[in-house]
Amino acid sequence: MRIQKSAEDYLETILRLTLQNGSVRSIDIANELGFSKPSVSTAMKRLRENGYITVEQHGCIQLTAKGQSIADKIYERHILLTRYLIELGVSADVAEQDACKIEHILSQETFDQIRAHTVKKPE
Repeated sequence: MRIQKSAEDYLETILRLTLQNGSVRSIDIANELGFSKPSVSTAMKRLRENGYITVEQHGCIQLTAKGQSIADKIYERHILLTRYLIELGVSADVAEQDACKIEHILSQETFDQIRAHTVKKPE
């Protein structure tokens, strides 16, 4: 099932914030993305209703296996595409922004070829 770009962005953000901070709440997502708290709350409700996240009693958001799978895929695309664009000579800031756009529309076939041709360097 294909989900919308905005849902992929939210799931990726939840993953990144969880990796950085250990836990994530709606306010963290709003601050990270620059969205209003009500907008984020509405999105979290939709993600929860569709089985991508759970929200614990104290407000911490966790990815379900279904949400984790999508978040991992988008995050991998983001990291690899950013690295690839930097290797091509694109500045880090522009590479980061462009990777955010490209990661959602790139076919799996094209991404697999980029992955195969990208030299993984120690970070």
